[in-house]
Amino acid sequence: MHARTARQQRIVDHVLAAGSASAAELVELTGVSLMTVHRDVDELVRRGLVRKYRGGVSAQPTSVFESHSEYRRTLRRAEKEAVARAALPMVEPGSSIMIDDSTTALALVEHLHEVGPLTVVTNYLPALELLKEIPEVRLIALGGDYSRAHDSFGGIACTEAIGAMSVDTAFVSTSAMTEAMTYHQEQDVVLVKRAMLDAAARAVLLMDSGKAPRRALHQVRPLAGFDALVIDDGVGADLLLELREHVTVTVAPR
Repeated sequence: MHARTARQQRIVDHVLAAGSASAAELVELTGVSLMTVHRDVDELVRRGLVRKYRGGVSAQPTSVFESHSEYRRTLRRAEKEAVARAALPMVEPGSSIMIDDSTTALALVEHLHEVGPLTVVTNYLPALELLKEIPEVRLIALGGDYSRAHDSFGGIACTEAIGAMSVDTAFVSTSAMTEAMTYHQEQDVVLVKRAMLDAAARAVLLMDSGKAPRRALHQVRPLAGFDALVIDDGVGADLLLELREHVTVTVAPR
């Protein structure tokens, strides 16, 4: 591996593990000058792997920046596992389902071997890696433009492929939710999620409680447009009452 590539990978690995890092930390980590660190970070920002802020670098999400897939996989694992367990009975043997590129839906994928014969459609590379090992799953991979930050496929080719399909259930998550609306930071991701929801007879939203109440730049779909919401028991009582005015809610015990 080229020295510059290896150095930038060390920076990414460090920021993903820690959540954030100062420029001084990265200088100490890499042993190069502050100017070189800034050049490396600028390139990583352009690739969507990290976010730059005054005095440092972060992998944490904002209303306009979604975290790297690898970082998201380390967050709220107990909550995601609880949501996955509660959603699993909604997966009917012999049915067709669509899974988006969320780490919450990935937690559900980890349990699909318990269901039986399924057809699963997904654009998420980690989900494809898991599902290819399950003999009873007919796996359909959605291609398109590959995003390293999301570790998934999107773009026109992906949305057109989704539009040609009709599945029983779509299991999706998103980065933010209020009592009545779901949101995501990136419009390209929003378009893929909307296409998945439109291609499904039933739409199930999988959310960990840390995502609510929060907003992001782009609206995905109103809560009333989902058939079910599964959320862990960390959700506040007042918010839960408001959510239930719009959608059927299953609360998953951690």
